[in-house]
Amino acid sequence: MNPRSTDMPHTGDGPLTPDRLRRLPSRVLGIAAAHADQLVSAGLAAADARKWHYAVLVALHDLGPASQATLSRRTGIYRSDLVAVINELTSRGLVERAPDPTDRRRNVITMSPAGRGALDRLDALVAALQDDLLAPLAEPEREQLVELLARLVDHHGGRVAPPAG
Repeated sequence: MNPRSTDMPHTGDGPLTPDRLRRLPSRVLGIAAAHADQLVSAGLAAADARKWHYAVLVALHDLGPASQATLSRRTGIYRSDLVAVINELTSRGLVERAPDPTDRRRNVITMSPAGRGALDRLDALVAALQDDLLAPLAEPEREQLVELLARLVDHHGGRVAPPAG
């Protein structure tokens, strides 16, 4: 049987899916996470951005200038991948890279004024994407969902490999 046949939903879930599978937390989380990832990635791509761009800009805005190693820890982006992200943001004039005055062997990354403007636009876009993702939920339910998911992540020590992208 072809897994892409017309009677099988592309999400892997639908009216033909056994209820036991539809109620399996790990499966439901996985499907919801895949949908969220696709929605946010597509929305950011339409704005010529990526999730990692947004993560770096948020970290710099909220926590201030940082070395590449510190940014890696703050965002969960592998150091080797972070270099490419910083290069992209630097080429767009959104961040600046300068030698650390206390240790010339490392760089400090700072958000530029253009980066602050880009972050404002991306914040509005990401908020709209979150509203789309969580449309069936009332505000208290949204807050509860985030709280419950954060508890799961915290319980498992945040041991999640950063997504590619």
